[in-house]
Amino acid sequence: MGKSKLLRMDNIGIVVESLDEVVSFFIELGLTLEGRGMVEGEWAGRVTGLGSQRVEIAMMVTHDGYSRLELSRFITPPTVADHRNAPVNALGYLRVMFAVEDLDETLARLRKFDTQLVGEVVQYEDSYRLCYLRGPEGLLIGLAEPLGTN
Repeated sequence: MGKSKLLRMDNIGIVVESLDEVVSFFIELGLTLEGRGMVEGEWAGRVTGLGSQRVEIAMMVTHDGYSRLELSRFITPPTVADHRNAPVNALGYLRVMFAVEDLDETLARLRKFDTQLVGEVVQYEDSYRLCYLRGPEGLLIGLAEPLGTN
């Protein structure tokens, strides 16, 4: 029997405390709110292994429709760990990287969310201008501006 073929990466999940603030941040970055609602009950807990749960989610999508972020705010059970201040060399999922048209303009728009550069904006050869920043709730976001013919 042949290998199952992967269809796509459907989404990346991020757990947050303030869904409204984080949704606003990602809208300012350029994503669109695709939908928002509650995920709850025994069936959901069977998937996550958390038992009965109640989670408010917001699904954000890029303008091309191919990439999604699922933002989740756990009502029950409460969150039990916080990895938001982990350094960039910590094990596990770390950050989401977005390609942007104009890095300087994007950073200027995101300042109203009290974002902080992790290091500095750097240029990688003639390919990209890159940076990491901490957004709302300390979320680590990467931004990359393609240069030249990329």
